[in-house]
Amino acid sequence: MTHAHGTAAAGSRAALVTTLCLTALFLVIETAGALLTGSLALLADAAHMLTDVGGLALALFAIWIASRPPTPAKTYGYYRAEILAALVNALVLLIVAGWIAPEAWQRLRAPRDVLAGPMLGVAAAGLVVNLICAWLLHHGASASLNIRAAYLEVLGDALSSAAALAAAAVILATGWTASDPLASGAIAIVIAWRTWSLLKQAVNILLEGTPAHLELAEIESAMLRVSGVRRVHDLHVWTLTSGREAMSAHVVVDDVREADRLLEELHHVLHAGFGIDHTTVQLETEPPSLLQIKAPGRG
Repeated sequence: MTHAHGTAAAGSRAALVTTLCLTALFLVIETAGALLTGSLALLADAAHMLTDVGGLALALFAIWIASRPPTPAKTYGYYRAEILAALVNALVLLIVAGWIAPEAWQRLRAPRDVLAGPMLGVAAAGLVVNLICAWLLHHGASASLNIRAAYLEVLGDALSSAAALAAAAVILATGWTASDPLASGAIAIVIAWRTWSLLKQAVNILLEGTPAHLELAEIESAMLRVSGVRRVHDLHVWTLTSGREAMSAHVVVDDVREADRLLEELHHVLHAGFGIDHTTVQLETEPPSLLQIKAPGRG
């Protein structure tokens, strides 16, 4: 039984479009500011923001392609496009972090002059823009891995803008230009740290692993509490896309003539208790292994 509905990310399309426009606009401003001031921290934040623009565009594309109906060749539709988008975003972020770190080390060894005043203004404006974007995406981030990827990107940008802001304040107050590459290194660490969890989630979904928020033992116990169910075997639960889990199982029952009632109650338990909408349940009187044991000539 399947309860069809759109992807969790689709409800955040307007927020994504607004965020993309704000981010793209400020990317131009921050890149110009980084070149003008000579700040690596601003340049690192601009590079991070460039990945945001690509990631947000990719997220919108994924929502569009995931809305396409199933076909005989793609029976589940294109839901996994959203997970692929999240995976690409994570990999790009890790590449960005890998670029920033050695550049920051070079700047520490050979410090460069930085125009701290303009740097401070650009970093402050970047912080405001990123906080607005994070606020726009916050609601959808809990329901969709794709939106969560975009949300984490702009939140990470907010942290990197704050680091650049702090570095500019230190340079203005003390003239210590090493604070700029130090802030850049901190930005690289934040990017890598927050991306790792996202990458693991996306890979787990693509490998059809059990969703982290669900326990197979709990699902099996809930199914066994349905009257007439004796045992459950070959239970599998996986994620199609964020907010849409699927499950298949063989259920041994007392009387298969009660199939309608049993299936209705099982589907209700799985939907109400675990949020699983796409379920495939095969009812049996006893598992195949027992049939083999009782067959003539078998122990």
